[in-house]
Amino acid sequence: MSEAKNNDRSTAIAAALVLLCFGAVLLGLPTIVLWIGNYSPALAAVVGTVGIMSFFLVLWLRARYQRSHPTKD
Repeated sequence: MSEAKNNDRSTAIAAALVLLCFGAVLLGLPTIVLWIGNYSPALAAVVGTVGIMSFFLVLWLRARYQRSHPTKD
């Protein structure tokens, strides 16, 4: 298998894992936020915000990593 095909495959596997993990987090987030909201509505808002923003944080970190490690074409 060539290096390009191997790189494409590992990229696809990484993307699938990220989507599955964040899908699981986002499916469970409403239940977690409602449970925490029974104790503190402000803390529930923080947890919900962090849960949603974590997806964008991972994408931002990935973009920074890719900019600092350019691919060899």
